[in-house]
Parts: sequence; C-alpha cells; structure tokens
Amino acid sequence: MLGILFNCWALFFGMGLIMLGNGLQGTLIGLRASMEGFGTIATGLVMSGYFLGLIAGCRIIPIIVGRVGHIRTFGALASLASTAILVQAIFVNPWVWWMMRLITGFSYAGLFIVAESWINEAADDRTRGKLLSIYMLLSFGGLAGGQSLLNLFSPSSFELFVLVSLLISLAVVPILLSVSRAPQFDVLENVSILQLYRVSPLGVFGMFFGGLTYGAFLGMGAVYAADIGLSVKDISLFMGSLIFGGFLFQYPLGWMSDTLDPIRVILFSSMGGAIVSFAAMYYSPAGLLLYLIAAIIGGLAMPLYALCCVHINNYLTPTQMVAASGTIVLLSATGAAIGSPLTAFAMDIFGSEAFYGSIGGVLSVIGGFALWRYPKRAGVDTEEQGDFVVMVASPMTAALNPDVALDEIEGAVEEDAADIISSFEDLVSDLKTAEEEEDSNLD
Repeated sequence: MLGILFNCWALFFGMGLIMLGNGLQGTLIGLRASMEGFGTIATGLVMSGYFLGLIAGCRIIPIIVGRVGHIRTFGALASLASTAILVQAIFVNPWVWWMMRLITGFSYAGLFIVAESWINEAADDRTRGKLLSIYMLLSFGGLAGGQSLLNLFSPSSFELFVLVSLLISLAVVPILLSVSRAPQFDVLENVSILQLYRVSPLGVFGMFFGGLTYGAFLGMGAVYAADIGLSVKDISLFMGSLIFGGFLFQYPLGWMSDTLDPIRVILFSSMGGAIVSFAAMYYSPAGLLLYLIAAIIGGLAMPLYALCCVHINNYLTPTQMVAASGTIVLLSATGAAIGSPLTAFAMDIFGSEAFYGSIGGVLSVIGGFALWRYPKRAGVDTEEQGDFVVMVASPMTAALNPDVALDEIEGAVEEDAADIISSFEDLVSDLKTAEEEEDSNLD
C-alpha cells in the first residue's frame, strides 16, 4: 500500500490542488455574479454551464484520450481550464461567463477521467477501497478548503481568478513529471436510462433529483448567502458548512445503509433534509445556527448520490456496475445543470428564502417516491448487499468501487469474448457449408 501511495503521490497532490481551485471558483463566480448585478436567474444559468460541460466532457473526452493519450489530454485540458477562469476576470459578461463555465466543466470532466483511470490502474482488489477513500477525502477536502481561500483577496478584484488559474496550472506539474506510466484506458459501455430505471427506479429517480439539490448547493449557495447580507468570510463559512456536513454524514448514513435496507436510509435522508430545509425557510436562521443548519442540510442531501449508487449496485453484477457508471454520472450532472437555474427562478419570484424551499421541495419528492416504491419491491438481504462506498458524481469512480472485483470483470469479459468467437466460427462454418452445397447444386 505504501508503495502505491508513493507512486501516486504526484497524482493525489495534483488532484488536491485541482479540487481546491474547483471549490474556490464555484463560490467565487456565484458571489461575483451577484456583486455585478447579473440577476438571480442569469446567475443560475451561468452556474449551470459547468454541469452541462461536465456532461459533454463525459461523452467526448474518452474519444480524445483514445486518440492522443492521457498525458497530452491532461495537459491540454488543464491549460484550457486555467485560461477559462482568466477570461472571466477580463470579460465580465453573463454570456461570456456561461461559455467559460461550460469550458471549465468540459475540462474538469477530462481531468477527472484521466486522474481516476490512473488511480484505477494503480489499484488492485486489496487497495482499491483505500485509494478511493483517499481520493474522496481529497475531493471533499478540496471543495471545502477552497471556500477558505475566498478570504485571501476581495472577490470584486481579479486576484482570486488568478489564484484559481495558478492552482490548476501548478497541479499539472507533478502529474506530468511523474515517472508513473500512463494507464491503459478502455471506453466504458453505457446502459440507457430506461434500462437502468427498469433495474432500479428509485436509484435513477434519486440520482436525478439528488443532482438538482447538488446544483442548488454549489450554484446558488453563495448567491443566497450574499442576498441575506453575509460578509465574504461568512459566505465562505456557509459554503464550507454545506460541503463539510456532506462529508461528515457520509459514513453514518453509509453504516445505516449497510445495516438496514438502503431504501429506508434514502427515505430518512431525503425526508429529514426536507423537514430541516422547510424549517430553515420559515425561521430564517442566523448566527451560529445558520452554519449548523447548512451542515445538517448538506449532510443529509449530499450523500444521496452514494446512497443511490448502493441501491442501484445491489441489483447489478460487477460488470454492469462499471457499464452503468456513465449513465449514473449523466443523471446526476443533468439534474445539477437544471438545479441551478430552477433554484434561481424560485429565488427570483419568492425571495432568497426560496433557496431552502426549493431544496426542501426536491428532497420531499425523493422521499415521496421512496415511500411509494418501498412496498413494491422487497429489499435485498443484508448479507447479500454490497458495502457502502463514499462516492461523488465523477466519471470513473464506479470502476474504483471495491465491490467491483477485477477478476470477476476479466472473467466475464473472457466468457463474452469466447462466446463471440464461438458464434463467429459457427457462422463461418455455416457459410462454408452453404457455399459447398451451392457449388454441388451447380455441378
């Protein structure tokens, strides 16, 4: 394990810097857009550009990697993401910012794909879970830590934009200079949303609507905090509380999902988050209570992605888990892309407190669907359930899941290949027989 960590130190260090930059720029863009008077709806649309780019990147980047390789792809996309944030510092315009957020999301999708496939290449069945845990710690820690960087300079100036660009640019150096060999990369087969829905209706439903809340958090959280008059320091604390709460609640809810039926945990998490969100909308918490409420809402809502992954994977084989990962990310990212403008629209009509109301409404829908589905399908026995794994909506994390045993995947692939070869040989034999019969008839 220590040897693998030593070989991957450059990758983990680089990803930590990238996630710091990602956490900082998401809050910075929302706050600066509010300062520039973009309007709530325009800001929501700008923030949705990142998730649209993420969707496009998940589909296109694997093709690019297959043609030019990991190293060139990683370097080019990091340069693109570093440039996009600087363009936003120069041209303060909603349409320009939306396009740059689209490019940023596209670039980050590629950075995630390359980095995670690199980690997956270094892992085996004994170390995959530990490496995934370190990667998730870096992801959540970077997102939360990026909020504190907001206090270094004024969001109304250009310094923070330059800082994000520096973090992304520096992240490339250790990765490109690493002596580790580039991984073998296979484009994952995707299953359709309809196919996945037939396997796990609640998982698909929860993944999409959970993405709505994720988009609301990251897209409009800073705008809400600015609207209620928080200082830059307090805004960073508010956003950090949302993300850190999501990290803290992952393991308790994961333990519950391993002990109970995951449907019950999804029901508890969604309905609990809805109740707290509606209470926050009604009472308008302030002071220390504001950050505590944010941590609880984030803690109950953000783990829904991993909980829904557990529920879906309970009904899939290991090979199907990997094939379904692209569809799972697509569902979550599509929901997040809609979540930002939808929440912005609600806030524009009903006021800033609709931030909590929209989150509460979406979580109520998930809880209601879970309650409706619960008696319709018997849960998987606890002994047969897969273990809870902390995961985020990222293109390749399903392949890092320790439940996905490499030997099972390789065995299944070998069996499929053998079946295809056998079928092809039978087809060739039939064609030869038919040709011989035709020649015999002509004679």
